[in-house]
Amino acid sequence: MIKVLLIDDDRKHSELLKAYLKQFGITLECAGDADEGLLKLARSEPDLLLLDVMLPGRDGFEICREVRKTSNIPIIMLTARGDVYDRISGLEIGADDYVAKPFEPRELVARIQTILRRLEAPGTDQPLLKFKGLEIDKGARKVTVDGAGVDLTSMEFELLVVLAQRAGKKVSRDEILNQLRGIDAAILTRAVDIMVSRLRNKLGDSVKPPRFIETIWGMGYSFIARREDDV
Repeated sequence: MIKVLLIDDDRKHSELLKAYLKQFGITLECAGDADEGLLKLARSEPDLLLLDVMLPGRDGFEICREVRKTSNIPIIMLTARGDVYDRISGLEIGADDYVAKPFEPRELVARIQTILRRLEAPGTDQPLLKFKGLEIDKGARKVTVDGAGVDLTSMEFELLVVLAQRAGKKVSRDEILNQLRGIDAAILTRAVDIMVSRLRNKLGDSVKPPRFIETIWGMGYSFIARREDDV
């Protein structure tokens, strides 16, 4: 049974969603504000967090920042339809995905299942990717840089794998988004750049020249680290 925590002050909608998700083997626990939500997050250790942007007191962005200080739990933000700023802001602070409100419950189920399926999928093809200064264990979903562990969110890990598996090749923003989630074309460039920037910071790659990820201006990115066998 999948455990999901929803932080949303619309109690009626939360209860309706709880009954709907149960059909798909998803147990939904609900909280109406930041304090209640963070307490339940610590106690119940859910598999995924659904986080509404518009909340009383501390909003969804503040909660996401707070959670990301100590946890890499997958986070799906629930944002107002057409509010591109909300979506971009969520990506900047570590959200894995977003769903625009109002949404079809079946779409939300699909997003939840897709994220958790990626987390559970074993890395059968090249389970261990080894480069100079960087090692990616796809099976254990662990990354080390110069022997030190790096904490990545599920989306950051998937982005790194997408680039590393195409080492030495130019990868367009379209290809990256198709592999990860298929974000609206309206925020295509900004969304990819945000995710790559956050990944670089965590890898210690925000230097010139970069060690791992190179920007191909007007096109996308290229993973430039040499494979360990080639070093």
